[in-house]
Amino acid sequence: MTPLRRVLADKRRLIVPVAIALLANLGLYVFAVRPLSRRQASVQDRAAAAAQARRAAEEALAAAHALVDGKSRADEELATFYDKVLPPSLSDARRMTYASLPTLARKTNVTFSERRTELTQTDTTGRPLGHLQIRMQLAGDYDSIRQFIYELENAPEFLILDDVELAQNDPARPLSLIVALSAYYRLGDNGI
Repeated sequence: MTPLRRVLADKRRLIVPVAIALLANLGLYVFAVRPLSRRQASVQDRAAAAAQARRAAEEALAAAHALVDGKSRADEELATFYDKVLPPSLSDARRMTYASLPTLARKTNVTFSERRTELTQTDTTGRPLGHLQIRMQLAGDYDSIRQFIYELENAPEFLILDDVELAQNDPARPLSLIVALSAYYRLGDNGI
């Protein structure tokens, strides 16, 4: 008999229970511990995915709140613009331009010509604004004209400088300036 067989035969009472315990441990690992560890890993993965989804939802909620706040702030600013900046009627828009433009021309040493044309547009297709277009002719030296345009763009009245035409036909005469301006005003309920 070989020494290994002899040891197995002599110590059979000890080796069999150890072998059974080893097989039981292996079976317990294969059928209980390993599936539980896989389940735990999948639970941890789901928990991590849920935490990431929660963070994404919180960011989306914060973005939605910021959008709502921004929209309400924009609505307030637009209401302020309509109520406080724009003239309330066509006659107020005319009065604003008739008074301020000649005063601004005198202030900047530009000669204001009485040649002035107006075009009024009241497109009432859902817009609460009327549009007054003004075209006027001025004359002066380059620095004065430049100062006039600067003052016009920085004036508190809401006037938009649409077009500027600068010409000089005779070098002995001052520069000729033709400006096209737009003034907007609020329309009433009847579109006027």
